[in-house]
Amino acid sequence: MLTSYGWSDELRQAFAPYAAQGLAPGRIVVQQRGGYRLVTEEGEIEARASGSLMKAARDEDRPAAGDWVAFEPRPGETTALVRHVLPRRTAFIRKASGRVGGAQVVAANADVAFLVTSMNADLNLRRLERYLATAYESGADPLIVLTKADLVDDIDAAVEQVEAIAFGAPVLAISARTGRGLDAVAAHLPPGRTGVLLGSSGAGKSTLLNALAGTERMATGEIREDDARGRHTTTHRELVLLPSGGLILDTPGMRELGLWDAEAGVATAFEDVEALAGECRFSDCSHEGEPGCAIRAAIATGELSTERLAAYRKLQAELAFEHRRGDARAERENRKLWASRHKTARAWIKQKRKGPDD
Repeated sequence: MLTSYGWSDELRQAFAPYAAQGLAPGRIVVQQRGGYRLVTEEGEIEARASGSLMKAARDEDRPAAGDWVAFEPRPGETTALVRHVLPRRTAFIRKASGRVGGAQVVAANADVAFLVTSMNADLNLRRLERYLATAYESGADPLIVLTKADLVDDIDAAVEQVEAIAFGAPVLAISARTGRGLDAVAAHLPPGRTGVLLGSSGAGKSTLLNALAGTERMATGEIREDDARGRHTTTHRELVLLPSGGLILDTPGMRELGLWDAEAGVATAFEDVEALAGECRFSDCSHEGEPGCAIRAAIATGELSTERLAAYRKLQAELAFEHRRGDARAERENRKLWASRHKTARAWIKQKRKGPDD
């Protein structure tokens, strides 16, 4: 049973210390607010995380869908107890929504991240760039899946538009309704390989999973007429074993995807911008008009769009803000800097209003 879900010699070695404690291995195949469902050598069981694990672990170290765990069977009880999380190969992590923030692991141990978005009016390049950055940071191989190709007149134009910001990540146009592109997606999920479906609500993730599984495993919704978006249907994370032997993890649609420690991912997703910045005459070039600015030269020739540069700067600013939140000293220094700038600006405005003869 475990071998079908990706159990390997490497995992067996990592689990050895826990086996000596009388614990058993399992993989989280369903994650809900109230607990987990594990696949084990004996079949599927219900489980919850131990209190000591939840207290000792950071947010990003707590059990998540796709994780391999060491659990205490507890015969006679209705639920097993997850005691430890085995080291992850990959982890798709985002900033948790809400005021408190923190890290949230959306999926663990995925080999390929299917970044799913529809080809209709909901196609958003800036959102895809954000997903690409997070996918690269996770360690999984990103693959962009453009769904609902049957609703688009010019498929090639849409693919070309996305490829312009994908920079090497494969882009597949599919239609679960007609079957277009499904074989190409399935080719990335050979036996034992895990994929995760990521995207906003109504992008067609559950419909794609059902098509690959050959059965209605997940509920789906129709497209809304007012904004061309599908309806949110998935409410939990679930890892599904496909008839082909591959594994795919469906996730609820994300209304927002905040970056979390994704510097390397942003650098990879915006490799073109980073390369151009390295050609600027000055290492601290702000790309606002300094002589020898390769960024501005590329914009002037059309090699780089102002929208892509703005998107890069936005993600960089977002990361910097999160670092300052976690570093009190850096936040104080940033406040001092902006206070000084505001003071200088107010003095300049005051002098300007007085005029040269005052």
